[in-house]
Amino acid sequence: MILPIIALIGGLGVLAWSADVMVDGASATARHLGLPSLLIGMLIVGFGTSAPELVVSVIASIQGNPGLALGNAYGSNIANIALILGVAALISPILVHSKVLKRELPVLTGVTILALFQIADGLVSRIDALILLFLFMGLIGWSIREGYLQRHDTFGDESAIDSPRMDLRLALLRLFGGILLLILGSRSLVWGAVEIAEILKISDTIIGLTVVAIGTSLPELASAVAAVRKHEHDLALGNVIGSNLFNTLAVVGLAGVIKPIQIEPEVLYRDGFLMGALTLSIFATGFGFRSQGKITRWEGAILAGIYIAYLGYHVWMQVG
Repeated sequence: MILPIIALIGGLGVLAWSADVMVDGASATARHLGLPSLLIGMLIVGFGTSAPELVVSVIASIQGNPGLALGNAYGSNIANIALILGVAALISPILVHSKVLKRELPVLTGVTILALFQIADGLVSRIDALILLFLFMGLIGWSIREGYLQRHDTFGDESAIDSPRMDLRLALLRLFGGILLLILGSRSLVWGAVEIAEILKISDTIIGLTVVAIGTSLPELASAVAAVRKHEHDLALGNVIGSNLFNTLAVVGLAGVIKPIQIEPEVLYRDGFLMGALTLSIFATGFGFRSQGKITRWEGAILAGIYIAYLGYHVWMQVG
């Protein structure tokens, strides 16, 4: 048991650090290529922080543990909204200025509803997975278009401030070095998680929904806390929206193409519905139908409380 725990914790540590290194290198490389700041914010910063979820889920599916892949993706989505936005809003209420983010919130809501519809029959088939990947490619195309048509948007401007500057050689070194470390850390984490699940005789999906999901969400948590402390509210929300879109479409899509994913019924009724309800909540509060979108400290406290209760429920179920 000791060795799998070391592998799990060590893998999480490497993932958290290497994802930050990779995103910094990718952002700096994009600047050298002359890409607009909004495109960097939406694609590289927003999606790049989800690289741990992607690599972990792909490796888990290749090794025959697709439940861990799905649990990682959906668990990360729940953690991104309830834990990360909750903690970030407690530090500073999150105001939504970006027009792009207001358009992405309905997209995320629609994608989440589609994901719940797909898992209702207990299976993410290869057809389901291909649909998710097709939608992801369409979203990438839309993001590129928005990045070039709207070069100056609050989300993009905040990303530009947050993005480091370095020479091209160092940027490429950090980019590819970060990717390599991501792969190594993911292999260690997946092995440790599967071993612990087998020893404790629990589903690898549960490990993915809790321990692995929290670990792979560490880059988003660090980014969100740093962003709100600098009053870059759109960057905090944008990273969560981008990450959840990436997890739902690309992570589950790639994992499902590699190996169809059998869904336990409680994953839909417990975790899927919670993910959907949380997504609807940030759509309602962040979109701001009658006024400027805002996630208050009280709402942040409620979100954080929901996540604590969610983890407590999983622990109670396993202990009981």
